[in-house]
Amino acid sequence: MLRETLRSLISESTSGTRLPSVRLLQQQHRVSPNSIQRVLSEFAAEGLVDVRPGAGSFVAAPPSPRVPADTSWQESVLGSRIPPELSRTLDLWRTPGSDVIRLKGGYLDDELLPTAALNAAMSRAIKRSDSWGRYPLEGSPELRRWFASEIDGIHASEVIVTAGGQSALSIAIRALVRPGEPVIVESPTYTGTVAIARSHGADVIPVPMDGRGIRTDLLADAIARTGSRLLVVQPAFSNPSGVTLSHSRRDDILELAHKHSMFVIEDDYARYLGIDRTPPPPLTSHDVNGHIVHIRSLSKPVGPGMRVAALCARGPALARLRAAKTLDDFYVSGPVQEAAVEFLNSPAWTRHNRQVSRALGERRDALVGALRRLIPQVEIPAIPHGGMHLWVRLPAGFDDRDVAAAGYAEGVLVGEGAPWFPAESDHSHLRLTFGETPVPMIHEAVIRLARVIG
Repeated sequence: MLRETLRSLISESTSGTRLPSVRLLQQQHRVSPNSIQRVLSEFAAEGLVDVRPGAGSFVAAPPSPRVPADTSWQESVLGSRIPPELSRTLDLWRTPGSDVIRLKGGYLDDELLPTAALNAAMSRAIKRSDSWGRYPLEGSPELRRWFASEIDGIHASEVIVTAGGQSALSIAIRALVRPGEPVIVESPTYTGTVAIARSHGADVIPVPMDGRGIRTDLLADAIARTGSRLLVVQPAFSNPSGVTLSHSRRDDILELAHKHSMFVIEDDYARYLGIDRTPPPPLTSHDVNGHIVHIRSLSKPVGPGMRVAALCARGPALARLRAAKTLDDFYVSGPVQEAAVEFLNSPAWTRHNRQVSRALGERRDALVGALRRLIPQVEIPAIPHGGMHLWVRLPAGFDDRDVAAAGYAEGVLVGEGAPWFPAESDHSHLRLTFGETPVPMIHEAVIRLARVIG
């Protein structure tokens, strides 16, 4: 509603007209200042608004006409289209209209971000005399020590700081497997993992999951059949299923890795998103011989702007990962690393974790409760004890593509299930995200979804 109202006001006004203040818009539309600033920034990027700090926002003058460019030559040079897995990952970032309720996404919403604490941390960080200088390729020593203190079995010398978990995952896959070689993944699994592996030319081998995680009996068969030497798993609150790997299967994976001289990328993205159960210690805590490559990200629990993660390994693999990262970006921005250190070592970090856990629990319970009351024919295979997604099965006869399209028409955005399966086309599931939506809006979202499925 805010976006449409402002766009209409801009179209009806002459250039130079001052727009209503953020405070007035907040009162009229009952939205947060961050939401208003985001819309104004979008309009500024479109050339519709001129934002003048200290003076306000004004209708921009119409742009000068541009000579149409002929970019048709690029089609034959670029060749094939963007891989479908990459398109699906990019789709998570598309912003719907303000009247559409999101049950699709991958980050906490603005209400749950520790904005004030992060601003204070950044303010302290940039006052350091060396924060804008050159940093060690492996990352800030203080930040590496903090990660090592959090990750059982890891020493600071075995930590590389990367620009978020996605970057760490990309570096690890490219460093540990050659094009054409097989990479085993869970099914269903995170679409970004599949996109990275396939863009690198790897052969993705899916192994089904159940309520206890990846089926290790089928994993053993896949290893024997393909000769794969790389497995990628999310052991805690797996995305999208929310399943946590059982203790017995954790032991199975460690045994298989040792037996077949395999690497296992442990994508521990949701370690700090527990709701009512603490996940088991990471696989790396029981790994002695360097089979586990561990990834621990701050982007999910802190905020999407905190592009900081730890990539941990032992032995020659650590040098291989360091070299692969150096080819990408040398090192993460110094002020961002120092801001992370300031925030993580302050009381705000612990306080934020408690608040996020409580809010995620309330939102999960609201979503589960609303589905059971309003759409009881939707099956919920398991209630996640952490993370921010609920994986559901549609009633017989419903297709996730049709439900997603009809849901959007009703004003609710949901995630189709099929993209999370690397091989088989299973259109019987939805991934519903509760981390981005407050409780009252979750109730309304399910009401809208019930018009499609009910």
